[in-house]
Amino acid sequence: MILGIEIGGTKLQLGVGDGDRAHFEAFERYDVKPELGAAGILSQIKEAGRSLCDRFDIQRVGFGFGGPVDGAAGRVITSHQIDGWTDCALVEWVRDTLDVPASLGNDCDCAALAEARYGAGQGHRTVFYITVGTGVGGGLVVEQRVHGTDRPAVAEIGHLRPGLLADDHHATVESLASGWGIAATARAALTNEPVRIQDQLLPRGRPALTEADRADLLERCGGDANSLTTLMIGEAAAAGNASARKILRTGTDTLGWAIAQMTAIVAPDVVVIGGGVSLMGDELFLNPIREAVSRYIFPPLADACVFTNPQLGEEVVVHGAIALGAQDIR
Repeated sequence: MILGIEIGGTKLQLGVGDGDRAHFEAFERYDVKPELGAAGILSQIKEAGRSLCDRFDIQRVGFGFGGPVDGAAGRVITSHQIDGWTDCALVEWVRDTLDVPASLGNDCDCAALAEARYGAGQGHRTVFYITVGTGVGGGLVVEQRVHGTDRPAVAEIGHLRPGLLADDHHATVESLASGWGIAATARAALTNEPVRIQDQLLPRGRPALTEADRADLLERCGGDANSLTTLMIGEAAAAGNASARKILRTGTDTLGWAIAQMTAIVAPDVVVIGGGVSLMGDELFLNPIREAVSRYIFPPLADACVFTNPQLGEEVVVHGAIALGAQDIR
């Protein structure tokens, strides 16, 4: 059995499986207490991990960590949410604490591996996974192996620069297409901020708001534009707010452009698009992305790739961590 562990900024999830299918023999979830830092999470892993190791014949631990890692060295590079993880020798810690060998991967790479092996990419040779949430991350799986784990970064579709004018390091796909980026575009429109570099990258510039649509958005955030979220924008769009739909299209068009560029180079069989922002549904999210991809894609590849939703839900990173651990003992 393999123990898969997802370490995030708000949650810690542990699951036990054999790595042959998306099935848990046991699954546990804990809330993370950010004020306790990495030490608090390690304490939780120690207690829960020992209990699971006592119950099951755990041969290896697989980690999906929410931040950059050096998988080959078994070390966390850093966390952008929780203090205390910088240059943490996590694999060595597990070996010393649980007396079990371990494998370490980035959470997005683990999600990509899980969807390729058990989910929407099952049966396909090349799968590109994209998660759209606070940021935009990517993972590339070729023949059920995560590509580029020995490189400083790989598959970072969110850090593509959308166009020749994007010579500022803040001007990324992520800055327009992530949940944070979509909300930032809406706030800029609501408050009439000076034109941003991101606005200059949009073919039609920053969307203009009608007075009725502006009033609707402000009502949803209690009159405080800084409190406006992408969830609120999605709800407004679903209720018929045309300006909110235009704001969402700045994100989906940008991501569609990025997917088209990636497809021209990688030519994946399947592109799986998940993350919190994707939960607003096909009408507001996936279908507009498909339309944008069709505008920008290299024509010979137009019908050679499937664009789809993920299948494995909130446990996807744990499934991927188990798959990562299983690979390393075979």
